[in-house]
Parts: sequence; structure tokens; C-alpha cells
Amino acid sequence: MNSQTEKLILHGEVGAIEALRDAPAGASKGVAIVAHPHPLFGGTMDNKVVQTLARAFVQCGWTVVRFNFRGVGASAGEHDAGAGEARDFLKVVEQVAPTGALAIAGFSFGSFVASHALAALWPQRTVDKVVFVGTAAQRFTVAPVPAEAHDKTLVIHGEEDDTVSLACVMDWARPQSLPVTVVPGGGHFFHGQLPLLKSLVVRHLQA
Repeated sequence: MNSQTEKLILHGEVGAIEALRDAPAGASKGVAIVAHPHPLFGGTMDNKVVQTLARAFVQCGWTVVRFNFRGVGASAGEHDAGAGEARDFLKVVEQVAPTGALAIAGFSFGSFVASHALAALWPQRTVDKVVFVGTAAQRFTVAPVPAEAHDKTLVIHGEEDDTVSLACVMDWARPQSLPVTVVPGGGHFFHGQLPLLKSLVVRHLQA
């Protein structure tokens, strides 16, 4: 993302986890973990939406760690349909953010994985900010957001997303009364709208 990006090799359930860490210019407010889209469809921690999320967090004073799911890049193992990936997410938290302020974010399949990490973490520690973009509620069972976390959570979806329909995300959000921010004309990858996406996330983080 920039010349200051630090490469990390963390330890997961099945071996190495390849990760990148970006720190803000001044004192860090805490650590944000960002999860990438589906690895079987080309998703990696270098995805443009993931990088946009990382930039928004860094701009708002957070240290950001994004990592490759198992079987992607230098991360060991094989794709595990989200279950192993969620456990790896928790392993990343243990190693890079064992204490202090924590934020969780994900894009597409990464939101599905992050939702289950959030559900596992919530009984044990506070999560200060949550951001889900293009939440993969169409083919996956996304965990509900704990009621106490709703005020800390931003869900963004493109109106014209043809990978995950807005209707499926609303069906997931409706029983929770969880608001969804809809980007008019937005597609799954927010082509031409990444600056808008970043500004929505920054606004949420500064609120």
C-alpha cells in the first residue's frame, strides 16, 4: 500500500499466514483486521476494496493488518469454505491485537468470515468498529451482528451488485434491524466509486 507497509508471517491453524501491516503517521488508536474476498475467485489481501478499507482506517489513526486466507499467496493450507478462515482470523487477532482497541472489517466473502470472528470475539472483548462491504449473504450464512455492536457497525452495499444481490443483504439485515448504507448504482467492486466508499468508511470511523 505504501513504502512503510510491513510484511508479516503469522502462525495459523495449518501453518503460515501471510500478512501486511500499515501504521498511521501518529499514535495508533488500535488495530483493524481486514479480510479479503473469495480466494477461489481471485480474492487476495491486495484487492482494491480491501486496500481502500485499509487506507480509510490508516487515515483515521488505526494500524491495519490484512492477511491472505489459507491457500492464497504464501499462506499455508487449502480453502476451507469459511470455517478455517474464521479460526485463522482469530489467530491473527491473538498475534497482532491481543489487547487494546480492535476493529474488524471485511469485503464480500471476507465479511462472511469476519462476521463469524466477530461473533466469537464479542463475548470476550469489545470490538470498537465493524465495517462490512459487499457482505456475502447470498451463498453464505453470515452471522448476525451482536445487538450491542450495531451502533459500531457500518454495512455498505452497491445498489446494482450482481455478485451479491442487495435483496439478500436486506434479508440478512432486516431481522436484526441493522441499517444498510446503499451506494446508488454501485457494483460489487465499486468501480469508479472507491473514493466514495473510502469517505463513507472514514465518516463512520470518525463518528
